[in-house]
Amino acid sequence: MNRQLVVALLAFATVLAGIPAPAAAAVGQAAPQQTAACTFPVTVTDATGTEVTITDDPERIVTTNPSAAQTMWELGARDEVVGVSQYATYLDGAADKGNVSGSGGLNVEAVIGLEPDLVLVPNSSYNAEPDRIEQLRSADISVVVFESGESLAAVANKTERVGRMTGNCEAGVERAAEMRDSMANMEQALDGAERPVGLNSFFGYSSGSGTFISDIMTTAGLRNGAAEANITGFAQINEELVVEMNPEYIVVPDHAPVPSSPAYNSTTAMQEGNVIVIEAHKLQQPAPRAIESSEAILEAVHPDAYERYRQLETESATETTPTETTPTETTPTADATATDATEATTTTESSESTTESDAPGFGVVAGLAAIGAVALLARRR
Repeated sequence: MNRQLVVALLAFATVLAGIPAPAAAAVGQAAPQQTAACTFPVTVTDATGTEVTITDDPERIVTTNPSAAQTMWELGARDEVVGVSQYATYLDGAADKGNVSGSGGLNVEAVIGLEPDLVLVPNSSYNAEPDRIEQLRSADISVVVFESGESLAAVANKTERVGRMTGNCEAGVERAAEMRDSMANMEQALDGAERPVGLNSFFGYSSGSGTFISDIMTTAGLRNGAAEANITGFAQINEELVVEMNPEYIVVPDHAPVPSSPAYNSTTAMQEGNVIVIEAHKLQQPAPRAIESSEAILEAVHPDAYERYRQLETESATETTPTETTPTETTPTADATATDATEATTTTESSESTTESDAPGFGVVAGLAAIGAVALLARRR
């Protein structure tokens, strides 16, 4: 199918799905500004119930957590970003941006000093620091707070929304479509496969039901033992439950130690060496590169299904890639409850750590006190 037609159909589908339509210009105002496939002004209602009107295509954007920054990078729009948190420095070029992190959380003065047109905030940061977000709004800055990201589908939706709000509509639609295609291809490749029990482990915590990490695991062909044990959100897990669960695979972010105790060592996963270590910025940030975590788990747990998945991915790419005889115009390239360590976000002190969440103990401030280890980061293609 022609790539332009695919993009057009996807764009139409997002309208049907409830993505806010561009606001009409008021009487006496100039006609709405057209930027590629985006039209401004646009009004969105964020996770706090606040209506935010973005009057023009934003040229100066601040991201207050690494997943929002990663999303902008994935849209090919990093040049529009003027400020990032200290946990986003794993992204190429992010170290050259303004640092909006302070010793106690978001540095409001630093954000204001960057004169942003738009600030993207995770729900977790808002829950931990609502007064600071209100200070930004009082300074007449457009601030959008994202909802909790509880699945890969939510991450794809968030990616599309970020593209819409930042003037990168086509890139947002395309990147979200890539994620959805990959999820569908994994489901097809895993048809009929037996699903062993897996457990996500980091610093004594695990990812239960209602988390994007749980969805990463189940999309890749694992059962989430923590969810089946009625754990919800990001929570501590006791070792008696680990023994009872007896996971066949343990999934660990690369900044966290592999669990080692009599309880864990008794599990099938440890005895058979089935520990899957994944880059934290892919596993623990609700951003486009999270799909790579599912790919890594799928390859480790279901190698035959993984090969089938790669074939399906190649076929999908062939169907959506324009031929040389049909050139197309491309435009350079919606959230999650997480703190910068689990959107799951636990913020702990480290140059490369963050899981973004609204789970107990995972707020920006609470994470520092609860884990005192490393914040969890993430990365995609």
